[in-house]
Amino acid sequence: MPAQRELTMRQTRQILRLRHEGVSIREIGRRMAVARSTVQDTLKRAARAGLCWPLPEAVSDAVLEQSLFAGAARQRGARRRAEPDWARLALELKRPGVTLTVLWDEYQSVHPEGYGYSRFCDLFRALEKRLSPVMRQHHRPGDKLFVDFSGKTLPIVNPATGEIRQAQIFVAVLGASSLTYAEAVWTQTLPDWIGAHVRLLDFLGGAPQLLAPDNLRSGVNKASFYDPEINRSYAAMAGRYGIDVLPARPRRPRDKAKVEAGVRFAQIAILGRLRNRTFFSLAEANAAIAEALERINSHAMKRLNTTRRALFEQLEREALRPLPAARYEYAEWRLARVSLDYHVEALVAGREAIVRSGGSNEGVQRPGGQGFFYSAPHALIREQIDVRLTARTVELFHRGQRVAAHERRNAGSRHATIPEHMPSAHRRYAEWSPERFRRWAVGIGPATEGLILAILARRPHPEQGFRTCLGVMRQFRSLSTERVEAVAAHALHIGAFNGASIASIIATSAEQARSAPDSIGPHANLRGPRYFH
Repeated sequence: MPAQRELTMRQTRQILRLRHEGVSIREIGRRMAVARSTVQDTLKRAARAGLCWPLPEAVSDAVLEQSLFAGAARQRGARRRAEPDWARLALELKRPGVTLTVLWDEYQSVHPEGYGYSRFCDLFRALEKRLSPVMRQHHRPGDKLFVDFSGKTLPIVNPATGEIRQAQIFVAVLGASSLTYAEAVWTQTLPDWIGAHVRLLDFLGGAPQLLAPDNLRSGVNKASFYDPEINRSYAAMAGRYGIDVLPARPRRPRDKAKVEAGVRFAQIAILGRLRNRTFFSLAEANAAIAEALERINSHAMKRLNTTRRALFEQLEREALRPLPAARYEYAEWRLARVSLDYHVEALVAGREAIVRSGGSNEGVQRPGGQGFFYSAPHALIREQIDVRLTARTVELFHRGQRVAAHERRNAGSRHATIPEHMPSAHRRYAEWSPERFRRWAVGIGPATEGLILAILARRPHPEQGFRTCLGVMRQFRSLSTERVEAVAAHALHIGAFNGASIASIIATSAEQARSAPDSIGPHANLRGPRYFH
């Protein structure tokens, strides 16, 4: 380097001056803190070049160096070896089965007088040190996909209120090609975390062997050096695509150097370039991020003379697994216990849902949450089950077997009950409805229909009148149609709308019928009304 070369020439001038003044070689070495052999070599070079002190003013440091080391430079030039294309070798080393030994053998077959294996490896390692940490790590094509959230956020302005909300930046980097992906999401919670992964895999058009997240709570329930506990929903998503999850080890920064370097690069190339723009929606921000990503992946990397996109197409495209035909649908898993009414409750609050057993204190209802109840087979009462919630379905699992599936409710009746889940007695009762009672009453007569409708209408909820209607039907079973209509008409007239009152009317009418005299039929001795005319 220039500073070191200038210092060497100053030392050379001082050595020549001290020797001209009669100072011994040993003393010169002691004063200048250099070896005696170095002093001797410098004096010999000056003698061969015909240089002595004082040096002419025209002799600059460059001329002095040229005079002293011209011969050595010519010798070095004569021994110079053929240089391989180090950038190309760095890319070739990423291919499966390629090692430095293979690359050196190929180099030697073209340049037999080239570098030996040891020197070849030393020079390659020196090149690696000049590469960025992203490129320095060796990753097989299609092997690892590093994912994380950036620590920086992107402000999004609500156009209606002017309120500013900070969006999180999700970043992913492929191991071998360093192809980069980024997008803005509202939160770091599980739905946004998994949704970003699904869109990332669509962007790549394939799935890698491993996902390497940092120990984010949305992906890793418990960080561990030996046995990390992966979030169940995150593991289900990865399993759908045939991907294993291998979180970075705690306190091992080298494990995540790839994504951290990618995060820093994304912050510069994306957030830095977008800092002066104002976004009014997440979609608008992601459109701008997509343009920035295109610049990142199409920009030639230093010392490799190729782009991330070209590397991806060349090395990793074919190594990725094909994606399934249908996109993964986000699902959350919860534990619940089936309540005494054989239902579990899904509490919906904003974008999150929690599950608890109906009527129990398990779980905490969040402010503004609205619960919907889903039935399970009545034989599982008080059993613990797993609940899988998607945007459209609610599935119940017991010991790994699915025992119920419901369409997810967001409005309407809060209870979703499958008849097969009910005990037989409950099922018979559940078969009744206001319309069924009305159809039965219409078949008898208008007075009976009016009585049934009046009974149902006087209850806060129609189902509360079902038992009264069943009792009335039972009492009317042994009566003729005419008598049923008469009893019903009388009940409507006096406002008797419960089972006891109707039973009293039936009993009273029966007693009156028994005590009335028998009617006298036609007889020859009877005088008719014309007799008195």
